[in-house]
Amino acid sequence: MKEKSSKASFAAAKRRTECVCINLRRMSRTVSQIYDDALAPADIKITQFCLLRAIERIGPTGVGALAEDQELDRTTLTRNLALLEREGFIEQAPGPDRRTSLTRLTRAGTAAVARALPHWERVQDELRDALGDETLKKLNEIQATISAAAAGSGKS
Repeated sequence: MKEKSSKASFAAAKRRTECVCINLRRMSRTVSQIYDDALAPADIKITQFCLLRAIERIGPTGVGALAEDQELDRTTLTRNLALLEREGFIEQAPGPDRRTSLTRLTRAGTAAVARALPHWERVQDELRDALGDETLKKLNEIQATISAAAAGSGKS
């Protein structure tokens, strides 16, 4: 048993890196998987849930405003919205002029959020407890710092 643990520790040490990007991507994938697992009974992924909640919070909105809110590029957002539309969770409605359309939740989208919300709240509470207030505060500060740096470089 000790040999197996030693091999696992060696493998983990080999994967360690000082690369900010790699470490943040690893963390992001791990956290996304935790949420995806928690939301599985509601048959929804965390990426879908986040977009649906944003649309619920903002109300009918254009792609540009939603992309800015979610800090996503328009191409990625458009692709993700197409999946939600195919699922029947959102629909495009005419905007204030002919050049724009507004994305809004459908009844199925609202129901999907309601189904997933208790699962999201549970895993949210579990992670908050596991990480603690200080770590969460630091994570929020790191996210804000990185977002500000990206905006300052014109790459948001």
